Amino acid sequence: MPITTFFKLVEIQTKLASFFPFLLGTLFAAYYFNAFNLINTLIFFVAMLIFDMTTTAINNLMDYQKAKDNGYKDEVNVIGQEKISEKLVIRLIIGMLIVAMLLGFLLVFRTNIILLVIGAGCFFIGIFYTFGPIPISRMPLGEPISGLVMGFGIFFIAAFVNVKDTNLLSLLFSKQSFILEGNLVSILSLFFVSLPTVFLIANIMLANNTCDLEQDIINHRYTLPFYIGKKQAVQLFNVLVYLSYVVIVLAVLLGLLHPVLLLLLGTIIPMRKNLAVYNDKQVKSETFIIAIKNIVLFSSSEVVLLAVSLLFK
Repeated sequence: MPITTFFKLVEIQTKLASFFPFLLGTLFAAYYFNAFNLINTLIFFVAMLIFDMTTTAINNLMDYQKAKDNGYKDEVNVIGQEKISEKLVIRLIIGMLIVAMLLGFLLVFRTNIILLVIGAGCFFIGIFYTFGPIPISRMPLGEPISGLVMGFGIFFIAAFVNVKDTNLLSLLFSKQSFILEGNLVSILSLFFVSLPTVFLIANIMLANNTCDLEQDIINHRYTLPFYIGKKQAVQLFNVLVYLSYVVIVLAVLLGLLHPVLLLLLGTIIPMRKNLAVYNDKQVKSETFIIAIKNIVLFSSSEVVLLAVSLLFK
């Protein structure tokens, strides 16, 4: 399979959604916990990227098979467009899944067994997000679950593999007993600072489902916009963007982030222009890209300012 075809299958251009929480979690660990482990960070990055590509490949395979079942043309999906063998796609999915799991086990060995529990949960949700008779993506839970698993889950693990487990969360065994230890303040701090990424990743799913609402109803996909209405879905999209700025301000006031992060408020001007375009119409081919532009604008600025805050630290 040509590499360009593989990149289309795994939609390599969409991996920004996992790249940003990874960077932010790593930088926050360096700033807040004064901790950085290069080897663990690199292992997690590769494992995360491979698993993200795996879930996308599963999604494309499921969409292709359902498209055939519903009598749609093969061209509706990259597998049909590129004439890729389904057996080859399945082998690729299994291969990538095995590699991601092996890297995950290596990280567990290098950190704490609690990561096995966290990673297993992420694997389960990632696979069944698009796989199975009733995938999570076809339910009203798609937006919050995708936001939490990617926005907070990746952020948390990126920090966890850098910080000594005793300072964050650990599971210890002694004969027939086990002890689960954790620092509640540290965990809550990680969760709070990750919220902008949670909101903006959830917005990608929300924008996708809002733009596809009419088609989804025809195909019996009842996502969040179906239950709350298209107008309310657009309003929620806007609220989540502005809440992201509120979180940054509060995080600075609480001492979780350096005051230099307040410069992020300068992105509100271009952000408002993006929202005006999206609010005007919700068309997949024209305005879905706004959700991507929003996370790139906000999170890339946050990454830069977090990196700058390390200089002050």
